[in-house]
Amino acid sequence: MEKSDVRCVLFDFGGVIAEEGFRRALVAAAQRHGLDPEALVRQAMDAVYDSGFVLGTGGEAAFWQVLQEKMPFPERFEAFRAEVMRSFVLRPEMIALVDELRSAGLTVAILSDQTHWLDELDQRDGIYRHFDRVFNSYYLGKGKRDPSIFRDVIGELGCRAAEALFVDDSEGHVRRARGEGLQAIHCQEPRACIDAVRRAAVAG
Repeated sequence: MEKSDVRCVLFDFGGVIAEEGFRRALVAAAQRHGLDPEALVRQAMDAVYDSGFVLGTGGEAAFWQVLQEKMPFPERFEAFRAEVMRSFVLRPEMIALVDELRSAGLTVAILSDQTHWLDELDQRDGIYRHFDRVFNSYYLGKGKRDPSIFRDVIGELGCRAAEALFVDDSEGHVRRARGEGLQAIHCQEPRACIDAVRRAAVAG
C-alpha cells in the first residue's frame, strides 16, 4: 500500500471534533420561541462575524446585540451561553483518531472559527493536549470565510498545500480549502469521516 503524501491534518472543532454546540443551542432556542431554526442559525453565524466576536474584535455583548437586532427573541444571554457550552460535547472517536494520526508522525492541528469559548472548553475537557497546534479565528483576526487563512496556517505548519488535509462540517469552508490547493473532507457523520481521513492521511 502506498504511503499518503499528507503531512498535516487540520480539523475543525464544532461539528467535527465535538458536537456543534453553537448550532444545537440555537436550534433549541428557536424551538422554544417558535422561530425558524435554520433562519436563526444563519442569522447567528452572520452575527458572530458582523459583531467581530469570532475575529476577536468584538465581545459577547456585541454579538448578542447584533443577533437580537437581526432576529429578536426573549432569551437571556447567560442561559444561552451556558447551553452552548453544555452542547459542545467531545466525540471520543475523533479524539482517538487525532491521537492515532499523531502517533503515525503527522502534524495535527485545530483550525476553528471560534471565540475564547474554545479556551474554556479546553480547561474543561483538556482538548489542546491532543493537538500540535490550535488556530482559533478569535486570535488570528481572520476566519475561514477568508481563503487566505489556509495559506497562513499551512505556512505556520511548514506544509505545502498538497500535503495538507482539512476536515470540516461546512461545505463552504471545504470548498475554499480546496480552492487553495488543500485536500479536504466534508465531515457529515463521524464514522464515515474517520474512514475518509484514514484513507486520505494514512494510505494513498
